[in-house]
This record gives sequence, structure tokens and C-alpha cells, in this order.
Amino acid sequence: MSRILPRSTPPAEGVDPAAVRRLVDHLDGLENVHSLLVLRHGRVIAESWWHPHTADRPHTMFSVSKSFTSTAVGIAIHEGLLTLDDHVVDLLPDDAPAEPSGHLRAMRVRDLLTMTTGHSASTMEGIDRTISLPGAGWARAILAQPVEHEPGTHFVYNTGATYLLSAILHRLTGERLLDYLTPRLLAPLGITHAAWEQDPDGIDTGGFGLSITTEEMAAFGQLYLQGGVWEGEQLVPAEWVAAATAKQVPNGPSGWPEWEQGYGYQFWQCRRGAYRADGAFGQYIVVWPEKDLVIAITSGLSDLQSVLDVVWDALLPDDVWVDRVAGQVAAEPAIDRADAAVPFEPRLPTPAGAASSPIEAALAGVVFELEPNERDVSALALGRDAYGRTEVAFTIGGLDHFVRFGHGEWSPGTCSLIGSPADVATAAAWTDESTLRGRMVFLGTPFEWRLELRFTGEEVAVTIDRNVAFGERGLLDTTGKARRA
Repeated sequence: MSRILPRSTPPAEGVDPAAVRRLVDHLDGLENVHSLLVLRHGRVIAESWWHPHTADRPHTMFSVSKSFTSTAVGIAIHEGLLTLDDHVVDLLPDDAPAEPSGHLRAMRVRDLLTMTTGHSASTMEGIDRTISLPGAGWARAILAQPVEHEPGTHFVYNTGATYLLSAILHRLTGERLLDYLTPRLLAPLGITHAAWEQDPDGIDTGGFGLSITTEEMAAFGQLYLQGGVWEGEQLVPAEWVAAATAKQVPNGPSGWPEWEQGYGYQFWQCRRGAYRADGAFGQYIVVWPEKDLVIAITSGLSDLQSVLDVVWDALLPDDVWVDRVAGQVAAEPAIDRADAAVPFEPRLPTPAGAASSPIEAALAGVVFELEPNERDVSALALGRDAYGRTEVAFTIGGLDHFVRFGHGEWSPGTCSLIGSPADVATAAAWTDESTLRGRMVFLGTPFEWRLELRFTGEEVAVTIDRNVAFGERGLLDTTGKARRA
């Protein structure tokens, strides 16, 4: 993988290595952290990917995408394409209702950026693995929804607001958001892996859908830490960086303190004077100006505050820092070597248990016909593939879908159980003679499936749950009876 950022060591950049080790260890204790990259003074001092996640694979960002959309708006304003006080219905005339309400007519670009559109609830709700609306014409559908409050007065986190920003830029520039940003932002930063989901009309989804690597996340954070300057070039106007990352509106209350510190232009305020780009299930770009620090994290967690608590607990103590900015001398001189940053090689745990079970011989050739279920899985069978891996065949719509599990290690493969084939890594073990448990990690995403098969005589109980989801985590909970060939 090509590197964007220079490498150094914690001591050379004035950071106690024990604190960095503590940060990694405590993140590892959260189980489903996928990657970490720490920058101090613009240099990578620690990097870690929890195997089977890897440095070169882009990861789904969810709402970190919003901060990139905000950046595009700031650049477009600088280019004279629009202003903060332009009205949304004027910028999207073909999508506005024939007779917009007074509140809708008053809605401005500024209100979209600060999540103060006046809606009482989000106009796009997360469903399953995504936040997409059904069908085409998303802007029209969003603008048709009631605007109960005066815009600018009522904060509601609203992915539809960010989508409207993308739709506005699409109309003004004549190109998709990704293409607009590539020469202005992405290419200068060395971001070459970016992909962005589109709606049925070819408009980038804006508020979600961006995929980039962890190092590309960190480069974006470093750009903001540097006031929008990269290698001597002002990529993003300095005044936009300052405004976007400042507290523009209050937010909260929330059960998590990090979500009560205020909201900027698609950036969240943090405690300790930091700010962040923030995506569902624990995708973060944390910028801490006081410490000249950027932290990029990907994960698949539901307790989002826990990740940031670990960051503060590990890095907040004063004895962590030997601050060269304040004129103190670091323990080592700054260096730039590809192998300099502290590498950590943690692994997501595989299921604990035996590689095989005595009952497998009796299950050879047995097909279990399942009770009707919401996933339309009609049958399953258990066996071994040519390499000796545990193999589960799921029958859906008359077609068999095979999932092959490693034992004690992650086995790479593809899975088509969710539609189009997805890259996965799998592992399974027998926790007792009759119970097989497996994990299926969807690489480049926060998502993981956890499978349990419990065999009792001629019956099987099947459970598949997800680690995180926008809705219910349960995917399948059914039973089946043996039909021997």
C-alpha cells in the first residue's frame, strides 16, 4: 500500500510510548475496533489493524462522509457557486413542492450544515445496513416532509440534510460530489481509494456512503489541523475550517457526553477542545489541536462513547506529553522511515473451542429443512470442504450459498447471503459436542454476523445475530428437522 503520511516514533514526537501501548490495549478490550492510526506533529507514531482487517482496504465511513460533504460546500462557496444564506428551495427548484410552507421557504444552506432544518425527526432513517430511501427522487421526498420548526432554531441530526447538500452541489457543478472533490481535495491529499454510494438518480449520498482507508482518514484530519493547508497549498479556505469545526449550534442532551458539546458544519465538538468527524458504529477522525494530534479509528461498536473514553483515558494525563511545541526537547529526534511508527498487530478473536465434533460423521449428507422464516432460508447442511474447513450450506430461493469457516484463524472468502458477493473472513469452533459457533466479518464494514447451530437428535436450532445494525440485530432464529438423503 502506498503511504500518504511520514512515519516517526512516539518519543521523537514527544509522546510516552506506554500511553500509546495503553491506548491500543484498551481499544483491544472493546473487541470490535478495526483500526487505529495516531498522528503527532503530522507524523504517524502508531498504527494498528485488527486482523483480518488490513491497511489497504477502504472502510465504510457512514457519517464521516458528512464532513467531506461539508468540505465540498466550503470549497464551492469559495468558488462563488453558492452562499450560506441561499435558500434550499431556490437551489433545488425542480424538487421543491409547488407551494412550499413558510418554514421550508426559509430553510438555508446554513441550516442544512448545522442540522437545524426545522424537522422534528430525521428525514432519512437507518434501516438494516444502510440509510437509503426507497426508489428515486430523494430530494423531492425529503422536501415534501413537514418542517415543524423555524429553521435555525431546532437541532435534529438529519442525514437527509446532508444529502440535500450533495444534491445541491450536483446541480450546481454538473458532476457527482466525488468527482468534484477529487482534483480539489482527494488527489492532493493522496486519497486514491475513495468510493461513494449513489442514489438511483446518480447523486452521491452525501451523508453516508463514502469508503476510504484509515490512513486517508488521518490525512483528512491532518489537513483540518493545518487550517486547510497541504504541502503549502490552501486546499480548503482557512475561514471555512475554523467555522466548520467551531460550535455553531448547541446539541443534546444525550446519554453520552461527547454528543453534548455542540455541532459545527457537519463536524462534532468533543471535550478537551477537540472536534471530530463521526460515523455510525465507531468511525472517527478526532482532531485535538492543543496536542497537535489526529486519531483515526474504524470499528463496529454500538457503545460509541466507549471508544472516545479510551482515547481520553490513555492520552489525557500530563505525563504522556513532552510537548515540543511548547519548547521542550523530545526524547528522540524526528525521523521519517516507513518502519518507524509503532506497529501493533492485534487480532479479532476467533471463536474458542474444538475444531471438530464427534457428531459430524452422523451429520454427513443430512439436510435440515427449516421452519418458515423472515430470511427465506429453507434448508441448511453441515460438512467439510476440500481443505477440511467447516462448511455450512444455506438454501435460499432454491440456491445453495456456502460459508466456509477456518478454525483458530480467519479464513478469507466471499459471501452472497446478503445479495451481491461481499468479502468476508470467517472462523468457527465447537463449544461443545452439539454446538457450533461461527463469526463472519464483512471486511471494510462495521458489520459481523455471529452464527450458532445447536444440534439435538434430528433437529437443529439456528441463530444468526449481527454485532451492530440500524434496526434489530437478530437476522435468523429458527429450527429445522433432518431430511436424510
